[in-house]
Amino acid sequence: MHSLLYGELVPWYLLVDPPEDHEDEARCYQAAFERVVTPRPQTLLELGAGAGNNALHLKRRFTCTLSDLSEDMLALSRAQNPDCEHVLADLRTLRLGRTFDVVLVHDAITYMLTEEDLLAAARTAFVHTRPGGAAIFAPDCYRETFEDASEMLSADQGHRAVRGLIWSWDPHPEDTTTVTEYAFLLREGDTVRAVHDRHIEGLFPRETWRRVLSEAGFRVDTLQRPIDDDGALDDVFLCQRP
Repeated sequence: MHSLLYGELVPWYLLVDPPEDHEDEARCYQAAFERVVTPRPQTLLELGAGAGNNALHLKRRFTCTLSDLSEDMLALSRAQNPDCEHVLADLRTLRLGRTFDVVLVHDAITYMLTEEDLLAAARTAFVHTRPGGAAIFAPDCYRETFEDASEMLSADQGHRAVRGLIWSWDPHPEDTTTVTEYAFLLREGDTVRAVHDRHIEGLFPRETWRRVLSEAGFRVDTLQRPIDDDGALDDVFLCQRP
């Protein structure tokens, strides 16, 4: 899928998704990995690492390898994380030929639109997780919890500013996809332009997630993570490779 947000709009990306917003969540993932993996985990692979916002915090503790399908996003991550290894690859098909103590699959997993895609991503994570290691899968929501929602965005950085609307809705509740609409007004100096970017995203019930992750070979558990500054939590999957 062609995406403006992960291509043409990458120079604006950190205004839309600031790295500091990921610190509490990254701390949660680090603590979970350290709790379930022995000996103390040292190496981390992130599948679909995007701009490297999670890695910016996790690299303090782990030696990180970061993969993504967008060269533009990898370039942004390299600028933020020059001390990390970067790999251009699809998370459904990546095969590095080595394993890691832990694997993180953050919201890139949202772009798996079918169970076949989901299983391919889970298998990629499994083959890169060492025996005794762990993987976290962090979908944005589940079929049981999805609701149409919108949020406003306002960010300024020097002579540039963004005002926007992010709207998630489900035009076909009977299938396994939803839609997120991004509408931005981008100001640079005294010039303003409007941009619309539509993302098709996967949506599956928890039972499907558990079945697919188990089929890939993982022992499946859940983990609560912080999702906003008010202390709200949701559940993601903490999986171990036997």
